[in-house]
Amino acid sequence: MKKKQIAILGSTGSIGTQALEVIEEHSDLYEVYCLTANNKVKLLAEQAHKFKPAAIVIANEERYDELKGLMSDLPDVKVYAGKEALDEIVEADPIDMVLTAMVGFAGLSPTIHAIKARKAIALANKETLVVAGELILQLAQEYHTPILPVDSEHSAIFQSIVGEDQNPIEKILLTASGGPFRLMSMDEIAHVTKADALKHPTWDMGAKITIDSASMMNKGFEVIEAKWLFGVDAKQIQVLVHPQSIVHSAVQFQDGAVKAQLGVPDMRLPIQYAFSFPQRLPLSGDRLDLFQHPLEFFEPDLKKFRCLALAFEAIEKGGNMPCIVNAANEIVNRGFLEDKCGFLQMGNIIAETMQRATFSKNPDYDVYIQSDAEARRIATELMKY
Repeated sequence: MKKKQIAILGSTGSIGTQALEVIEEHSDLYEVYCLTANNKVKLLAEQAHKFKPAAIVIANEERYDELKGLMSDLPDVKVYAGKEALDEIVEADPIDMVLTAMVGFAGLSPTIHAIKARKAIALANKETLVVAGELILQLAQEYHTPILPVDSEHSAIFQSIVGEDQNPIEKILLTASGGPFRLMSMDEIAHVTKADALKHPTWDMGAKITIDSASMMNKGFEVIEAKWLFGVDAKQIQVLVHPQSIVHSAVQFQDGAVKAQLGVPDMRLPIQYAFSFPQRLPLSGDRLDLFQHPLEFFEPDLKKFRCLALAFEAIEKGGNMPCIVNAANEIVNRGFLEDKCGFLQMGNIIAETMQRATFSKNPDYDVYIQSDAEARRIATELMKY
């Protein structure tokens, strides 16, 4: 049987490295065609030496010579650099599936190119649907390209609706860990540091997503993503703070029945399910023992976690507003990590950017690009004060 050829965009990040573990465990079924990274040259080269893909791409062109030098002993592995190379590599004929594990707005363009090349998408870059959900869904339909969710929550929802094609969703129950500041007061949260925010109680993720999880903007983005992936209104999505991260999400149907996917926190499971759907393959690792895990659920505090409230506002407004929110969030997230703004200040800057940026009710791709640039400029200026 021919091995499925997989391109991993963002192979050096948390999702990318775990995807490689899945491929290694099922090397009889999957093969790496391409690996990409933004800056982590040494790790990318190590991965390339181990998996020997046809090509690797470093997005930061300034790191090309360094990467080329590290790969001099493997001349059969093609080495490319730059954003255009990312767009081009996903169109390569042998590729069967593209795992979009890049972080942020940068994932939008290569995802669009992969869809137009009719590559199955394993979607781990939530910003793609946050920024341009309507456009992405239109393209996926036009090019008959499947989009399989990799986020643990959206994979759980997907797994819960398999076989329920004719049954409308009444409500999506989207779970959230609540992050490290769930039990803190507003006064305490006002003084947290980036070191505090990076200590996620459940998941081991990259810095950007970990900060978004602490502010609950990550969950706001997941609400937007769920709206597009599953064709529901935002009012049908309820966020539940579930500190144990055992119930990864659930779906309520019109008869009141609720189906959920449970499991120990392990991102390899949703990655593998996207790769193997509709089959379930063996996966090494821990198994869920419900005797050891109490299951608790709480309402999120939208005053403490303003970013989540802003995401709902963006959905209600529609158009390019989620794109504006995403761009402003990328700026303040980086600003917080670089000690340029406080934790609560992030939400204030995003809200002000939403007020100032140019609103478009019916954006196209060019408007998304313009909105992203404008919102980044506004948020950067606001962060200086």
